Amino acid sequence: MERHIGVIFAGGVGTRMHSKERPKQFLELYNKPIIIHTLDVFQRCKEIDAIVVVCVEPWIQYLENLLYQFRIDKVKKVVPGGKTGQLSIYNGLLAAKEVAEGNEAIVLIHDGVRPLITDEVLKNNIESVQIHGSAITTAKVKETIVVVNSDGAIDYVTDREKSRVAKAPQSFWLTDILSAHEQALSEGKNSFIDSCTMMQYYGKLMFLVDGPYDNIKITTPDDFYTMRAILEARENAQIYEYE
Repeated sequence: MERHIGVIFAGGVGTRMHSKERPKQFLELYNKPIIIHTLDVFQRCKEIDAIVVVCVEPWIQYLENLLYQFRIDKVKKVVPGGKTGQLSIYNGLLAAKEVAEGNEAIVLIHDGVRPLITDEVLKNNIESVQIHGSAITTAKVKETIVVVNSDGAIDYVTDREKSRVAKAPQSFWLTDILSAHEQALSEGKNSFIDSCTMMQYYGKLMFLVDGPYDNIKITTPDDFYTMRAILEARENAQIYEYE
């Protein structure tokens, strides 16, 4: 039986957020931590069978308490992160393999601080993997992208119509992405910035899934306030629908 497993990375410590007391994924919006906003989407999606969370180790117990408090029962494993983002995701994939219990599985690798995803994006990721073997959630760029050299001069200007911003989830058959991780580790490579970059490095063909531009990753204080404004706008839109 095919399994669909969310692998959620919540291993950051929030240095760019200047949140000294707690990691950014545990900052609250509308009386709910950011990580719970993210997990809620996976929890509610009928196509998601299970969730694995990779958490900064000293905060694992705190996260487990939140999971109980907010009734997030699809989380089957919480595992500690590694020394790099790549190694943290690898820990999550190994946990997903255990959760799959020998079944064929699709993993949706996602950032715990990227809560503005939708049920539709998750479903489209699963469908793309089933058809093409991969799914990289993207958004169309709104401004011109330029590529520069080490001197700060512009090498070339990309065609905006052919340019996308890679976001998350980034989804694959579990066996494929695990194989790429194991190859990278065997070659001493442990600092790929994301799964898309790793799979492209090893010559894997990847397919995009369109997602909303506001599927932002909360990295800086500006991102936090942007997310708060988006959530407030969504809430107001729901209110106006019933007037």
